[in-house]
Amino acid sequence: MAGLGAAYKAAQENVTAVLYDKNDHPGGHTASMTTPEGFIFDEGPHISFTKDERIQALFAANVDDAYESFPAHVNNFWQGRWIKHPAQCNLHGLPTDVVVNVLRDFIHAQTNEPGDINNYADWLLASYGRTFAETFPMEYGLRYHTTTADNMTTDWLGPRLYRPNIEEILRGALSPETEDVHYVTGFRYPSQGGFVSYLNRFFENSDIKLDHKVVKIDPADKLLHFANGKQIVYQNLVSSIPLPDLIPLIDDVPAEVQTAVDKLACTSCLAINIGLSREDISPAHWTYFYDRDFIFTRISFPHMFAPGNVPEGTGSIQAEIYFSKKYKPLEHTHEECIDLTIKDLKRCGLIREDDKILYKGARQIDYANIIFDLDREDALSIVHDYLDGINIHVAGRYGLWGYQWTDESFKSGESAVERILGK
Repeated sequence: MAGLGAAYKAAQENVTAVLYDKNDHPGGHTASMTTPEGFIFDEGPHISFTKDERIQALFAANVDDAYESFPAHVNNFWQGRWIKHPAQCNLHGLPTDVVVNVLRDFIHAQTNEPGDINNYADWLLASYGRTFAETFPMEYGLRYHTTTADNMTTDWLGPRLYRPNIEEILRGALSPETEDVHYVTGFRYPSQGGFVSYLNRFFENSDIKLDHKVVKIDPADKLLHFANGKQIVYQNLVSSIPLPDLIPLIDDVPAEVQTAVDKLACTSCLAINIGLSREDISPAHWTYFYDRDFIFTRISFPHMFAPGNVPEGTGSIQAEIYFSKKYKPLEHTHEECIDLTIKDLKRCGLIREDDKILYKGARQIDYANIIFDLDREDALSIVHDYLDGINIHVAGRYGLWGYQWTDESFKSGESAVERILGK
């Protein structure tokens, strides 16, 4: 996405750009996979909820306005209960003791000085009170980020966690009818071909060289070496290669930089993809799971994004299992994860005993989400300063090492070209 943004901006400025992709297909993390049975799965749940009208128009034009548009339906699963999202505004129906303690702690947090906010845990306690913070976001965060909240900063939050006022949380405790306040109020998705269809016209209008995996970068001679034996001289370079993979490609990297990049952490994701013989699986587009005894952290339903993602009359589920090199290894084989996922989906009632599973598979995504741990900021500054000094311009989630969504990644590629052109 970042590379396509760079190429798009270069073309607008009448500058020649060539994209090199290590894969045999374009799209990177926004690529979509079609199974022999006709199920389409993206690399994680990709949707477009950008408010940027320019990006909306670009994506719409790329699919000739053939896209689906939905209000987002999101829910949560906790201890056998389905809870409307966000849970902090929808406490109705939870155990009385839990509701009372959440309300008590929330009111105390809102009416007292929070003290110093040194990490994500401090922010959660100040925002929601101890009971809710420890029961819901701290548990989910541990499963999603693979590290504890007191080891994380808050500069990734943005609109991701809604902070209700006292009236909203009281109303949600007393009534099942509440306003929808999720930051994704609605989204768009291509009618056919999966999320990658949004990019097809970008592919057609870009010079992309596939099967070109970079194995060495010589910034002094501005030379790229590829695994297929080719060597290319470049004038300016934009890289969306993940920083831990990029730095080892460069000769004579200072020890300080290598030490810094080794401190950068991200999660990996094992996406378990399942095709079912029925479509009435869940009313939600995606669901958050808080209980540690479930192997997956989040599930989504690709057939709810677009009917074209599945054969007629069928449904699909994508479950996400998170792990990381730095904090939490993957504890099972891929096959074991598939079996455990199906077992847990049956346990929460999403798969019935008499359902026919038409497809099941696992797809490992080595780079999923950046972990904003306490090491990140200082280490990232050292790495970025070094790359700036050798004129390698980074873009995208794994070049910027941030929490860019798809539209932000595209625009980060545009910004890299603007920096090169001195604008």
